[in-house]
Amino acid sequence: MSDLGLLAYYLGIEVTQTDGDISVKQTAYANKILKEAGMLDCNGTLIPMDPGTRLTKVTEGTMVNSTEYSSLIGCLRYLLHTRPDLSYYVGLLSRFMQEPREQHMKAIRQVLRYIKGTKDYGITYKHNGGNKIYGFSDSSYEVNTQEGKGTNGIIFYNGESTISWSTQKQATVALSSCESEFIATTAAATQALWLKRLLSKLTHSEEEKVTIKVDNKSAIALMKNSVFHGRSKHIDMKYHFIRECVEREDIQVEFVSGEYEKADILTKALSKIKFLTMRQLIGLKDLHHNDCD
Repeated sequence: MSDLGLLAYYLGIEVTQTDGDISVKQTAYANKILKEAGMLDCNGTLIPMDPGTRLTKVTEGTMVNSTEYSSLIGCLRYLLHTRPDLSYYVGLLSRFMQEPREQHMKAIRQVLRYIKGTKDYGITYKHNGGNKIYGFSDSSYEVNTQEGKGTNGIIFYNGESTISWSTQKQATVALSSCESEFIATTAAATQALWLKRLLSKLTHSEEEKVTIKVDNKSAIALMKNSVFHGRSKHIDMKYHFIRECVEREDIQVEFVSGEYEKADILTKALSKIKFLTMRQLIGLKDLHHNDCD
């Protein structure tokens, strides 16, 4: 068996290792997607989708090739391994693979133009960034959905490093933003339990309580109240799992102001200034300079 040195490339993911950190990005894979879409020489754009864009499963408008559309979605989903900033947009566009229309393909093209301008972006894992898991949970209420279902946004950190993120349409219709946040935090709790047990096994240490930060005080009050009452008695029983986690002290829920709610970028299309601020806040940055050092 020969020693090939430090890992530099694995399944489309480029890895740069130094004494102080490890960085991952997918520049070559992003270029491959752009080339296959015929957009390698397109102009870049600052945001993946304009705020207020509303995409629906329409029955009118020009249909596009569903095979081509699905192929692009599949490629974009793989890019999410290092690009949490794309999570909401790819998740939204994935809902239209059965009968994609021109408006959906147009939205994909804007995402591709955004990728063109940010193809060197990725994540850095710091050696001395700490070893404590915490997360952020957020939801959008009645945004970009015909069924009235919200969208969960969940992101977790180990110290200063982003380690897990997801965007998912909620399975049920919430009656308020408070209820939607309650549902999202329950989803975050299941991920938190898995992450803390995994870290415990990897480090041979005791499991520690995981903090989940939420920007809705009413939802937090509901999570900490173990008594069922008029505001929560109708909520599907499985979503009350978060209350059990709080009671057992496996999970601690804390309030965070909206400007520091890192999961916000995973739930909706943001304005340019807020999107760029959130992108920096979640730890995504241009790694091109790392290759030039």
